[in-house]
Amino acid sequence: MVVFVGLGNPGNEYSSTKHNAGYRIIDELAERWACNFNPGKENYIFTKKKTMDAMLMKPTTGMNNSGMALKHFVRLFNINLNNLFVCVDDVDLPLGRIRIRPKGGDGCHRGLESIIYHLGNTNFPRLRLGVASSDYKRPSEKYVLKPFKKKDQNFSKEMIQIAADAAESLLDKGLDKTMNQYNKLEME
Repeated sequence: MVVFVGLGNPGNEYSSTKHNAGYRIIDELAERWACNFNPGKENYIFTKKKTMDAMLMKPTTGMNNSGMALKHFVRLFNINLNNLFVCVDDVDLPLGRIRIRPKGGDGCHRGLESIIYHLGNTNFPRLRLGVASSDYKRPSEKYVLKPFKKKDQNFSKEMIQIAADAAESLLDKGLDKTMNQYNKLEME
């Protein structure tokens, strides 16, 4: 079973923020796969692609507590961490840049920090999507909780599409081929 987990914050006030890029990737995949989300036994929603051994999951705990919901989900469905792809925003990458890695640290991302803490492991793949536009200024906590500027909104929709393409490539082509294709992709 392959699982794509999108990190974000629940609620309409966060839906268009940069920090919800992970949620938006999962929503795009659910739309492509014609899947509807179901409530989980804990604080998450999930769905399964009927024609493939793949699931989509979104914690509903809020970004900084994502690990609690994911820990329950991983245990309940007996998910191998090598098949758990976490999709997140990354303020240290330029807008639209994709970085796929088989494992790693939290990169100062509170959602990843929570997952690593609760799973007790850093050996799960992640798909990071750059959200830092040319006007990015720290502190990042405030920057990521704002929507994209008007001039970047169309591009942000396009980058979600490409990130969802990368996720589907992970299913079809595997980690190495997908990293080779998407990690060097320059979006303009």
